[in-house]
Amino acid sequence: MSVDKKYKRIVVLGAGESGTGAAILGLKKGLDVFVSDNGKIKDKYKKVLDNYRIEYEEKGHSPGKILLADEVIKSPGIPDDIELIGKLKGKQTPVISEIEFAGRYTSATKICVTGSNGKTTTTSLIFHMMKKAGLNVGIAGNIGNSLAMQVAIEDHDFYVIELSSFQLDNMYNFKADIAVLMNITPDHLDRYGYDFDRYVNSKFRVVRNQGKNDSFIFCGDDEIILRELKKREIAGNSLSFSLYKSENQAAFIHNNMVNIKTEKNKIMKMSIDELALQGKHNIYNSMAASIAGQVLHIRKETIRESLSDFQGVEHRLESFIKVHGIWFVNDSKATNVNSTWYALESMKTPVIWIVGGIDKGNDYSGLTTLVKEKVKAIICLGKENSKIHKAYDEIVTNVVDSGSMEEAVRTAYFYGKKGDTVLLSPACASFDLFDNYEDRGRQFKKAVRNL
Repeated sequence: MSVDKKYKRIVVLGAGESGTGAAILGLKKGLDVFVSDNGKIKDKYKKVLDNYRIEYEEKGHSPGKILLADEVIKSPGIPDDIELIGKLKGKQTPVISEIEFAGRYTSATKICVTGSNGKTTTTSLIFHMMKKAGLNVGIAGNIGNSLAMQVAIEDHDFYVIELSSFQLDNMYNFKADIAVLMNITPDHLDRYGYDFDRYVNSKFRVVRNQGKNDSFIFCGDDEIILRELKKREIAGNSLSFSLYKSENQAAFIHNNMVNIKTEKNKIMKMSIDELALQGKHNIYNSMAASIAGQVLHIRKETIRESLSDFQGVEHRLESFIKVHGIWFVNDSKATNVNSTWYALESMKTPVIWIVGGIDKGNDYSGLTTLVKEKVKAIICLGKENSKIHKAYDEIVTNVVDSGSMEEAVRTAYFYGKKGDTVLLSPACASFDLFDNYEDRGRQFKKAVRNL
């Protein structure tokens, strides 16, 4: 594509993975680019910006420079309600996401996956399936290299893109050829003024701009999605999946078999036991990926192989290691209550549960039954654990605080015995004690190795 004539000067707010990628793409398209980060820019991103000779600042924003922008590309981590964004909107300066920006410069087929839970695993599984099918595909969004960077230096024919609600909020003209909505449960409510409907609306932006030739894949068991579909016009071809019903489902379970409808309304069948990923939540992930494979005309044999040999995602129910008969499971990516519900539901042995971090408006009541049934001790890992204590002090005998991952792991090991599972499934964001959920998961694994 040629230089974007509509906007000449762009400012990129945030110099992480998405911001750096957007800056490189802007430069490649002949735009005047300035990058501004309110914090310290990581050395690896500084090096990239320096190599491309892109002007940047860190540890603060310069409003004088930023307000001169014709368009601003905002990192998904920056809230919409800060003063600087308000000033830009007051000037009617467009503020968009890196995904929106990158989408202008690629004609690739885009498979976009969102949901409160399961989106990383489903995105990775679809990518695995497409790679196995021999397609020229990239993986982007909340996973892998940024979409903008890939479009700038290695454009693919297909992209599988994991999208958070924050990324969806600043997308306007971008279109998903295949949109996948896994589920909607309360998450990030602190970012949405504790208004669940605002969060729901963000998730449904994944179908924005779709036409009749596009596809919308969704969970037919999710009450929130079903409620919203009664209010909304969906332009694309709607394809749903379910654990509990078969009528009008593109994928469903019957007699312990996954049934996937093919284009000619034939049924491809596969035993649940053959799936590489076990547990209810992973059956949903596998069904969603299989429907996407059908829409993409991937051969049945390739879909079947992909569902049976997929290796899983780091930090998502990762059975890491066994120490003196105690399993240690890393589910650091569980940053909300519903995700932890799935983790606890899948546990088959007594659990010592490591939980806590930055609370995003969590309601722990939905976990009470599982905690009573499966949890023998709780290790709180966060700077503020009062809500966890309030929820569980009268249910679980041992609910203790820890100030570091090392202390949390040692304490969990103390409470465990042969046959137990220590589960890191925090149900919270990680930024009080860690850089991100990956850092939290890696510190957990390091602490376990040091036992």
